Amino acid sequence: MADNHTIARPYAQALFELAHSAGELSAWSESLEVARAFLADGQVAAYLGDPAFSNARRLEFLTGMFADGKAARLSGEDTRGVNFLKLLLENRRLRVLPEIAEHFEVLKAEIENVVDVTVTAASPISEQQQEEISAALRARLGREVHLETEIDEDLIGGAVIRAGDVVIDGSLRARLVGLANAMIK
Repeated sequence: MADNHTIARPYAQALFELAHSAGELSAWSESLEVARAFLADGQVAAYLGDPAFSNARRLEFLTGMFADGKAARLSGEDTRGVNFLKLLLENRRLRVLPEIAEHFEVLKAEIENVVDVTVTAASPISEQQQEEISAALRARLGREVHLETEIDEDLIGGAVIRAGDVVIDGSLRARLVGLANAMIK
């Protein structure tokens, strides 16, 4: 059986092409993010999974929930969004909507030439250090950088940088493990 990411990829690609051609990437991105958060709620997923409900009732529930807020593309106001939800319901793929949203964001970031970067450090990183890291990554990756920082005191010192598929482990813990491995050989 295929995993959710494999199933989600063609849906995300099709939705991305629709949104990109209409110049609505941001609006769709926002709607998908709201839907992802909404469907991540276990109670909502259980409610929608009730076999007593028809797809029409599920669709009515979803479009009603998305009508109030930032998920306008998935409300009854946008027939493309309603059709997208119908397609997911008919193919029993509503559960992969969070993965569809993930893949959509990756495609959007590629077209916008942006990369999300997470810097995990043992202690807080100053604004100046964040700017220096961003500038170095922009030069290395050739893309605009959206930087987020996290604290992990287990690192002891240094930092781990994750930018898409690129991982730069400059942590003291990684260096100590490398030293220990070199001494064992």
